[in-house]
Amino acid sequence: MHELSIAETILEQALRVAAQERAAAIARVRVRVGDLSGVDPDALKFAFPIAARGTVAEGAALEAIRVPFEVACRRCGAWSRPEPWVPACAACGSQEVDTVAGRELRIESLDLCDRRG
Repeated sequence: MHELSIAETILEQALRVAAQERAAAIARVRVRVGDLSGVDPDALKFAFPIAARGTVAEGAALEAIRVPFEVACRRCGAWSRPEPWVPACAACGSQEVDTVAGRELRIESLDLCDRRG
């Protein structure tokens, strides 16, 4: 399960911000997870508490916000959400498209606390 190593990386970044802000605890981590990122949001939510054990993020909720696959058509300019295995414009059918969303895997926000509990 590579989600554990991803959870550890997310945790490292969150802990760095918490230390810079002199936070006593991290209450919530919101992460944007694209459909094409290769990350299972449920597995990431399962792995995060394991990675956070013994840190100021222990007990923090990990919220995974799904980002659907979206393309912009170079031919007609329309934006659409095709199936990932058929990246074509829903408006004109062209396969001349650019991915504009769905590859993300990034921290969107942290809820920090100035005291534990």
